[in-house]
Amino acid sequence: MRAAVKQMKAPRPTSKHEATLELQFKVDPVMSRSKYGKPVREYKFDAKRKWRFDFAWPSLMFAVEVEGLTHDGGRHQRIAGFEADLEKYQAAMLQGWTVYRVSPKQIGSLQALETIKTMLSRIMLDQ
Repeated sequence: MRAAVKQMKAPRPTSKHEATLELQFKVDPVMSRSKYGKPVREYKFDAKRKWRFDFAWPSLMFAVEVEGLTHDGGRHQRIAGFEADLEKYQAAMLQGWTVYRVSPKQIGSLQALETIKTMLSRIMLDQ
């Protein structure tokens, strides 16, 4: 029993900004009609490194990363964390992914949602 419990991993907690963006996807008339398909949460795009995207449309090779900017100097604002993020994004782009990085402010103003819809439309036109 203990071994089974050790092997079970709890899902990564969703940030409030990720939850807000996910809700925007659900209530937006364009996004909710599944024109683009539903995004995959925590999509593992690199099996070796176990890197994940916050949201991904794998068939379109498009991903969204919600940046965890904080006032207390969170991981993304430290040099090592920032460098690790750049390494992840570089690997994704070399695999052919388009990665859109968004801030909490862009999510709150709906700017991120509108940009995501524009990007998805352009990608679908190019296919």
